Amino acid sequence: MTRPLEDTAAFEQWFAERRAVNHYRVTPVPLDQLNGWRFDSSTGNLAHHSGGFFTVEGIEASLGENVGTWTQPIIIQDEIGILGILVKRFGGTPYCLMQAKMEPGNVNTLQLSPTVQATRSNYTRVHRGSAVPYLEYFVDRRQGRRVFDALQSEQGSWFLAKRNRNVIVEVPEDTEVPERDNFRWVNLSLLKDLLRIDNVVNMDSRTVLSGLPFLYDEPDRGGPAPHSTAEILSWFTEARSNHVLERRRIPLNQVKGWSRGPDRIEHERGAFFTVLGVDVEASSREVARWSQPLLAPVDQGVVAFLGRRSGPEEDWQLLVHAQSEAGTSDVVEMSPTVNCVPGNYAHLPEPQRPPFLDQVLSAPPERVHFDTVLSEEGGRFHHAENRYLLVEVPEDFPDRVPEDYIWMTRRQLTEFVRYGNHVNVVARSLLACLTD
Repeated sequence: MTRPLEDTAAFEQWFAERRAVNHYRVTPVPLDQLNGWRFDSSTGNLAHHSGGFFTVEGIEASLGENVGTWTQPIIIQDEIGILGILVKRFGGTPYCLMQAKMEPGNVNTLQLSPTVQATRSNYTRVHRGSAVPYLEYFVDRRQGRRVFDALQSEQGSWFLAKRNRNVIVEVPEDTEVPERDNFRWVNLSLLKDLLRIDNVVNMDSRTVLSGLPFLYDEPDRGGPAPHSTAEILSWFTEARSNHVLERRRIPLNQVKGWSRGPDRIEHERGAFFTVLGVDVEASSREVARWSQPLLAPVDQGVVAFLGRRSGPEEDWQLLVHAQSEAGTSDVVEMSPTVNCVPGNYAHLPEPQRPPFLDQVLSAPPERVHFDTVLSEEGGRFHHAENRYLLVEVPEDFPDRVPEDYIWMTRRQLTEFVRYGNHVNVVARSLLACLTD
């Protein structure tokens, strides 16, 4: 077995080697020329000829009188995939088996992926490609000890009620696990460092890593929690009861304000996102060549927690938002303080901009404790990036916050990760990064 990765220099050398020995190419192609995909003549929906993978359809959604009703394209992927990380101790120190994986939508092609990152169509081999490596550890309960296992939501603005199974499996230290090409054992401390580098650790890794505290609990930093767990659950239940989220699936050709051209589907104002097509070549994937549509956001997003603590040894208190999105599966989820694409609100007056966005963007450097640009899921989204931040509020920040916000300690929010449809995907991504 090769030596596990212990530091950033060793990681960068291995990653450069993986990039050099593999062949990758992503070529734009018109949607109506995608191999294996077609638009339905009656609905306009875009689907794969096998009936697997996913479809691009339409949705009509309403968040009540304040927001109104709108229609948009959305990805429908009912099947549940597996995102799994295999963990093993070397000399008592935990390591994660990670993968250098190409995704067609990645801004830099290659990023650090979980041990297994596969849709059901992939691991049941609808594509007739090779088997998914290490899948047996996550589908056979006799293979190792499951220390974290939860159904977790995906991006509610772009998926309709999409969920993946997030799993962490620990194998005994004396277990021999074959190390395949493009996979290496990575020191957990190194992973934490890599999360601070732009576009290295992919979204699927981050959402699974948010479950790691249940395996390797950090010491309790102490400090009073602003609310008890019972109070948080009451707030969350009330938010789910009071928020309005009405939606229905509609044919893609009935979506208003969007146009389908020869190359793409796009909003009439050039806002939000487009749907485009690509041909893909990748020597390191289960299938060496394929075609698919991708959803491409128009601008970079901002995902930020406002935080406070009484001292450097105290746990962070995070301002959590009960947020609804078109595809949210259960009305609202626990979200960061800010989760938006600022460009979508540039034409609106300040009262209609997302709460706390301007405080995040104008924060002085000494109050910014985490600031990294990280990619979203590259298998469905093209060059989708968010700027992830933790911003400390000033001492005179008001204690009273809007009703759909609440202060929670980082530990409290992390506890809710073990339950599906509670903490949304960008909140889990940012939690994975807040390890100091």
